[in-house]
Amino acid sequence: MDPMTQSTQISSSEGFADGHNSATKDSKMSVKDLIHWRDPKKSGVVFGLSMLTLLSLAAFSVISVGSYLLLALLCVTITFRIYKSVVQAVQKSSDGHPFKALIDKDVSIPPETFRKHVDASLTYINRALKQMSRLFLVEDLVDSLKLAVVMWLLTYVGAVFNGITILILADILLFAVPPIYEKNKTQIDQYIDVARTQINTTMAKLQDKLPGAVKRSKTE
Repeated sequence: MDPMTQSTQISSSEGFADGHNSATKDSKMSVKDLIHWRDPKKSGVVFGLSMLTLLSLAAFSVISVGSYLLLALLCVTITFRIYKSVVQAVQKSSDGHPFKALIDKDVSIPPETFRKHVDASLTYINRALKQMSRLFLVEDLVDSLKLAVVMWLLTYVGAVFNGITILILADILLFAVPPIYEKNKTQIDQYIDVARTQINTTMAKLQDKLPGAVKRSKTE
C-alpha cells in the first residue's frame, strides 16, 4: 500500500475516533449541564416536559398519553402543511413540500451503530446477571444480607408509593440535588464521610459476630 494512502487512512480513522469521542463527551456534558442548571431555560424546559409526562402517566394510561402526544404532533404537522399549501397557492410560488428536507433525510440506524449499542447493553446485562447470581446464591453472606435488608425496606416504600410516584420523586431529586450539592459540597461531603464511617463500623461489628465458618469462607 502506498505510504501516503496509508497515512491518509490512519489520519481519517483517528479523526473519526476523535469526533466520536468528542460527540460522546459533549452528550455527557450536556446531560450534566442540564441537571446542574447551567442553562436555566433548557433545564426548565426538560424538567417541565418530564414532569408533565410523568404526571400525565399518573392520571392516564401509557397508551392514552402516547396517543395524545402523537395526535398533538400530527395536528401540528398537518396544520403547518395546510398553511404552507394555502400560502403557496395565494403567492403562486413553487416552494414545494415544507418538510422536503426532513423527508429526504436518512433516519435509518446504521448496522454498526445498532450492533455497538447491543454489545454495550449485553455487557451490562451479563454483569447484572452475574451479580444477581452471586447475591441470590449467597456467595457472600454479608452482601446477601444487605440485599435482603434493602428488599425489606422497599416493601414499605412500595406500600406507600407506586412506581409513577417514585419516578416523579426521582425526577425532582435529579434536578434539585446536583445544584444543592454543588453549593454545599464541603458540608455534604463531611456528613457523607461520617455516615460511611458509621456504616462500615456497624458492618464490621456484625461481621465479627458471624459464625466462624462464615467468616472463614468470607476471608477465602
